[in-house]
Amino acid sequence: MVQNGLQMKEKILSLVKANGPSLPVFIAQNTGLSILFASAFLSELISDRELKTSNMRVGSSPLYLVPGQEPMLENYSQYLKNKEKEAYLLLKERKFLKDKDLEPAIRVALREIKDFAIAFQRNDDIFWRYLTVPEAEFSINETLTLKKEVISHPEKEVIEEVAEVVEVVEVAEKEIAESVFEKEVIKSESKKRTKHEKSPSKKIKRPTHEKDNRNNFFNKVKEFLASKQIEILDITEIGISKIIFRVRKDEEYLIIAYNKKKITEQDVINSHKKSEELGLPYKIILLGEPMKRFGNLIEAVKNLKDIEKIE
Repeated sequence: MVQNGLQMKEKILSLVKANGPSLPVFIAQNTGLSILFASAFLSELISDRELKTSNMRVGSSPLYLVPGQEPMLENYSQYLKNKEKEAYLLLKERKFLKDKDLEPAIRVALREIKDFAIAFQRNDDIFWRYLTVPEAEFSINETLTLKKEVISHPEKEVIEEVAEVVEVVEVAEKEIAESVFEKEVIKSESKKRTKHEKSPSKKIKRPTHEKDNRNNFFNKVKEFLASKQIEILDITEIGISKIIFRVRKDEEYLIIAYNKKKITEQDVINSHKKSEELGLPYKIILLGEPMKRFGNLIEAVKNLKDIEKIE
């Protein structure tokens, strides 16, 4: 059984290497597996670092690819959303963009298209380069910047639009700065190790307890759903702390399974957002008893029609 599993993983890996970034449905069709088991094997290959996933989504699923196949994601750029597609085409054409010269919506979109837009810093300014363009080609003096266009919206609407995205941009800028700093630290430490190490470095084996924990939780949820005669149609998301299944019993809906005994209000909000994104009702399951206040809140809002402010 273990040997068959290894052979299937090798087959899936060969398919992705030969065909480029692939969706679980393609893997299922070409291996004879169900979507459920294809997704499980793909998840294993992610854990083994043989595959990675794209940031972009085709429908509700990411693309699975071998590291080094990132430029092939261009073939799926038509699936980017409107503003993201605009940012993608702009960056691809200009190769480099200076962040602060861009309109707020484009700045936010660049932070969403992580597959194609790579951030770096020069003189405390954030710049973006296109995925396939090496940073060595960058020159501040030659970088084309965008002139701020006159927006036809009324001034109030412009202010509101900027206000909506400014917080997102500020948070993202902080993340980019931290990421760049971390890369420089890692690079510096790597040079020090190369200089001072006399013996060859040994490959560190990655701990497998996280992988085992996720697999155990996956199997536990699968058995639970089977005991309830709930049919699993697909795995939308799989991780250490959460797995999202698309299921059917009388109707189609989502099962959002949390690998912990207690959930927070934010977990519920995130589950609701995922439900709205996929257009399906949802049910949450977890390892412990749900807190009483959640049950009370659900009961309280059942017959709630609206909440209004007194003018």
